[in-house]
Amino acid sequence: MIRKLRYGNTNTFFIQGTGGGLLIDTDTAGTLPAFYKAMKEHDIKIRDISYVLATHYHPDHMGLISALIKQGIKLLLIDTQKPYVHFADEIFGRDKRLKYEPVNTDNAIIISSGESRALLKNIGIAGEIISTPSHSADSISFVLDNGICFVGDLEPVEYLDAYADNVKLKRDWELVMRYHPKMIYYAHANEKYYNG
Repeated sequence: MIRKLRYGNTNTFFIQGTGGGLLIDTDTAGTLPAFYKAMKEHDIKIRDISYVLATHYHPDHMGLISALIKQGIKLLLIDTQKPYVHFADEIFGRDKRLKYEPVNTDNAIIISSGESRALLKNIGIAGEIISTPSHSADSISFVLDNGICFVGDLEPVEYLDAYADNVKLKRDWELVMRYHPKMIYYAHANEKYYNG
């Protein structure tokens, strides 16, 4: 089961496995009440979420992670993301009304992309996390074996020709296409069927 929660500017996705759930991305800090409302609309409880995963650590993708960790949700962190976890701290720190607390990685589950399939299998989700660093060095995509892909802020595949000189973007899409995607979910655009 996949649910798209839209409560700000960034799409949040909840994937229910047979043994737990994965939340992909959160919106910016300060959107927690709207997040709870969206969860209620989709009949998702905090206890349903085993892990939270950010596609990258820009402010509009990870602003609620600290609040979710405090509620017992485990942070799933890909090792290539670790140096970037605190990228947004200074940005959020400028607005004291947000009462933002930096992400605590002490109890994070830190794995490589290559280890992701085994971890996800433990919660009944068949797929893997891959590094797609053309948007930012810490960007990842999540691909399910059924052809559903979550690509965060990866530039849409249909724009690829407009970025002919962007070798990193081309490489990222070549990697995603190896998984034979049928549906691609973006963080800031509607999902698109793909018949490539």
